[in-house]
Amino acid sequence: MLRYVVPFAIFAVIGLFLWRGLKLDPTVPSPLVGKPAPTFSLPDVEDPAATVSSTDLAGRVALVNVWGTWCVECRHEHAFLVELARAGVPIFGLNVRDDRVAASKWLAQLGDPYVSSGFDPEGRAAIAWGATAAPETFLVGSDGTILHRHISPLTALVWQRDFVPLLREHCGPSDCPFLAAVGGR
Repeated sequence: MLRYVVPFAIFAVIGLFLWRGLKLDPTVPSPLVGKPAPTFSLPDVEDPAATVSSTDLAGRVALVNVWGTWCVECRHEHAFLVELARAGVPIFGLNVRDDRVAASKWLAQLGDPYVSSGFDPEGRAAIAWGATAAPETFLVGSDGTILHRHISPLTALVWQRDFVPLLREHCGPSDCPFLAAVGGR
């Protein structure tokens, strides 16, 4: 009889842990939210002679999007990024662990939503930002502070739920002239 009770008890305990795990918050907090954005300086994906750096973000609200051509989910979010860029949202890219030619072709074929995109073949800048995967999108305030970090593809639903309220809170009309065009006012 004991040989039936022990496995059942072990199964019940494991089941209890799994059930409890379903109730936990799955988000990964970013230690950089509320702190100044990391500094970086990278060659541009399209023009290796040009530089993309953290100083390009200065004085404006912007998104920083970590992406790669090898990332399936990056392709899923790309059309929405192009839509945001057309509405005037400044988006800067960090192209991580990629091939420059493949990245350039990707932007030519799918559209280029980026003000500029830094080529980060070793992923060092992305690591400094605390990026754990691609895609990740950071909202940076005009004062250079990271306001939000989103892991996984950016969608219209996520934009409205997570980004627009922060933009309303941290933007004046001069900081975010694009806000009305992207559902913010």
